[in-house]
Amino acid sequence: MISVVIPIYNEEEILSILHRAVSNAMNELDEAWEVVYVNDGSKDSSLDLLRQLQQSDPHVVVVDLSRNWGHMGAINAGLQTARGDAIVLMDGDLQDPPEVVPQLVDAWRNGAQVVTAVRRSRQESRKVLALLFPLFYKVLGAISDYPIPLNCGIFGLMDRQVLDSLHGLREGNRYLPGLRAWVGYRTAIVYYDRQDRVGGEGKLSFISRIKYAMDAITSFSYKPLRLSFVLAGLSFCAAAGFGLAAVASVMNGMFYALFATIFFMSSLPLLCIGVLGEYLGRVYDEVRARPLSIINRVYEAEEALAEESIRAEAEFTIANRKVDGKVGRMYPAA
Repeated sequence: MISVVIPIYNEEEILSILHRAVSNAMNELDEAWEVVYVNDGSKDSSLDLLRQLQQSDPHVVVVDLSRNWGHMGAINAGLQTARGDAIVLMDGDLQDPPEVVPQLVDAWRNGAQVVTAVRRSRQESRKVLALLFPLFYKVLGAISDYPIPLNCGIFGLMDRQVLDSLHGLREGNRYLPGLRAWVGYRTAIVYYDRQDRVGGEGKLSFISRIKYAMDAITSFSYKPLRLSFVLAGLSFCAAAGFGLAAVASVMNGMFYALFATIFFMSSLPLLCIGVLGEYLGRVYDEVRARPLSIINRVYEAEEALAEESIRAEAEFTIANRKVDGKVGRMYPAA
């Protein structure tokens, strides 16, 4: 079964269009499927419309949260509810085109356990966000301690084994595209063109987007904590330079010495903050309790012997067929 998880918050204007597009895409697949709509405390008639869709389509599963828990909270609820062997995540504003879902499923059928949908282009009517999104991905790519696919959001597919690994992570402030890459497994990429919203306004506030960006940076980078080390090193180098200038100068020795003292004294607290930052980063690691490794599969000796036996039997069968063919072949008399 393929599960499609879609968080919904005040999307009454486009729900019917969304479900029609998802149904058309999923009906192309020769698979059982379900679509899990997570109502994240909508204040409009989204829940009533979802229940109506459920009455007319048995593929629909509706999860109604007790209040608005935010984007990641709704996604987590949908992932816990999904029953599929593969789970597709997408937003409910139709910026992630459902027509791409069959391509994600094809990549999964070909052996990929994580299929990441990467934006080839992006249409965005909100000009400020159109400027900030590329800047964010450049900053994240530059400071991340772990390689994370850029220009991608939650849109993608995960195998059930990958989802179980994600459920085993204890951290609450999650940047899902990063965690999806961090757990590993065989990965494929599908490129698509991200569309503008079909209708209505974006439901994530600017502050929520800033928090999401901070979750991404702080979850996968220690570089902000180590910035004090860099500043301490620069201050110490400046102090050394002014100190040498004070020794070499005859006229302005006191002036250079004053600056050398200022930079040297500034480097000491920065160095101490950097040391504290290193310890804080290690405490953060222990609190998150991410696993040291994740096992994909264990190959037992018996399994290897069985595979070798099957391979040898197949080769023996092919050889016998060739021999039988030569014996039964008739040659004309000379």
